[in-house]
Amino acid sequence: MTRALNALALGTASLLALATANPAAAQDVAITNATVVTGDGSEPIDGATVVVRGGEVVAAGRGIAVPAGIPVLDGTGAWVTPGIFATVTTLGLWDVGAVSQSNDTRAGNSPFSAALDAAPIVNPASQHVSIHRAAGVTRATTVTMPSSSIFGGQGAVIDLGADPNAVTRPRAFQVVALDEYGARLAGGSRAATHALFRNALREASTLGTQARIPGTSTRRDIRTGDDVPLDPRLAGRDTQRSDDVLLTRFDAAALVPVVRGEQPLYVYVERASDIRSTLALKGEFPDLDLVLVGASEGWLVASEIAAAGVPVIADGLDDLPQNFEELGSTQSNIGRMVKAGVRVAINAAAMENPRNLNQYAGNLVALTRVPGADGLSWGQAFAAISSVPAAISGMDGRAGLLAPGALGDLVIWDDDPLEVGSMPLKVFIDGVEQPLENHQSRLRDRYLDLDTSDLPKAYDW
Repeated sequence: MTRALNALALGTASLLALATANPAAAQDVAITNATVVTGDGSEPIDGATVVVRGGEVVAAGRGIAVPAGIPVLDGTGAWVTPGIFATVTTLGLWDVGAVSQSNDTRAGNSPFSAALDAAPIVNPASQHVSIHRAAGVTRATTVTMPSSSIFGGQGAVIDLGADPNAVTRPRAFQVVALDEYGARLAGGSRAATHALFRNALREASTLGTQARIPGTSTRRDIRTGDDVPLDPRLAGRDTQRSDDVLLTRFDAAALVPVVRGEQPLYVYVERASDIRSTLALKGEFPDLDLVLVGASEGWLVASEIAAAGVPVIADGLDDLPQNFEELGSTQSNIGRMVKAGVRVAINAAAMENPRNLNQYAGNLVALTRVPGADGLSWGQAFAAISSVPAAISGMDGRAGLLAPGALGDLVIWDDDPLEVGSMPLKVFIDGVEQPLENHQSRLRDRYLDLDTSDLPKAYDW
């Protein structure tokens, strides 16, 4: 650890000078002699080099020549990885959970549900963003939670950089709860949940043809205003909304890209039977782009999930049932699904605290040593918090990887990042070195010693 700290300190002055000259510009940097993790599922590479130029990774691995003129950090003793990609979080949507004025994660009294859009309300200055950045999380998806309806709204992909432009991809996915919680929201039964869900998608399908242009085979896209060819599968459907619709026009419009398969649908579901029912929706709505979220009993139907080609975002620490829909919970859940061929990303048990993702991944590596249990290899575990969630979130090949063409999101760690005591030394997002100071680090520094002479007046004895 000391070697890593000392070696990296040698290159800090030049990098900081470059950042000060143009703080918004991507920095060219090379890290040599480090243990490099590419994030693609392969094992760590000792004595390797990573080169970032113009905000993107240009090379990573052994035997790489550093181009002339690029600042070099000696990474001896350090680890270099892609930034952690956290999925299904509430980052940037709240400050103090118990203070409603600072908490935008739920809209229980809103007349809207599916139409809710997280992108305009993301706060890049939130302390939760800076705290997670300092923990090695460089990108995330953030979304409001279902509260007034089974639909939670449209989530966004964000970066955790210290700049005002956090949103990478707005309206990246829609969320719906088809689990026990969704049953409560729909009226107290899963039967009501599925009736409401199917009705909503049918309303969206009908609305998709609402703006047909008379006498033509085109319609006006309700989201963009563009004239587009009419889908022949919808040509015979009624173009008028009936009087008994349950969704507002705005909510129905928000679900049109879901029905067309243009926007992924993240489905909160835990029980094995509910997972089967969710997979069966493809028979009725073939264009749905499904992603399962939670899936505590996914291992019981892993072969069916794999056959359907549906990815899973699973809680990394489910080992005991918390309710009736999780009676089959086991910490081997993720390992068994991966073994069956399911693409699985690890989710944080608490949506607002994904800085523990690397610890959850480390637990799954340790699980491989437990007789009868199923965990993940080191490379698989890190991919499950980097390249796999990035791919599920629509950034395949662009995030969560150290490979040519990937975004320059990387973290330099003082040791193995899946060990609980390891900490980031430097974090880069889009090739820009990021500040690691935050509210928690300032409190730590204030009370690091017992000298009270510089404390605020309120602390006088």
